Amino acid sequence: MQKMYKPEGYASVSAYIVADGALRLIDFLAATFDAKVTRRFDNDDGTIMHGEVQIDDTVVMLTDGSEEFPSFPVWLHVYVPDVDATYKKALAAGGVSVQEPTKKDDPDRRAGVKDPTGNTWWMATQVE
Repeated sequence: MQKMYKPEGYASVSAYIVADGALRLIDFLAATFDAKVTRRFDNDDGTIMHGEVQIDDTVVMLTDGSEEFPSFPVWLHVYVPDVDATYKKALAAGGVSVQEPTKKDDPDRRAGVKDPTGNTWWMATQVE
């Protein structure tokens, strides 16, 4: 039997977010995408040393920024079953609209929201 080289259920590539307020980010992801915390290790001061959340079939890793590893904003793209409903949930969770749900020249209806820690989440539902 071949030894597994990665945890079961993990993709080969995971986004890793360094946030200013990782707990706020976890709360936003739970409220917006129904993310579930799968791992969390705290520093002595209560900040998050390493955390992981499951969003549908994907693990997103995150940590609080520090002097050694400062936070920085990223853009991420998530396919969701209903972009309009997810967009509304993101705004209710403290997100700021970047783009209302719209259909352009590709098969997706897409929206964008900036989370409370400064990351931009593009969400889409394929409609064609």
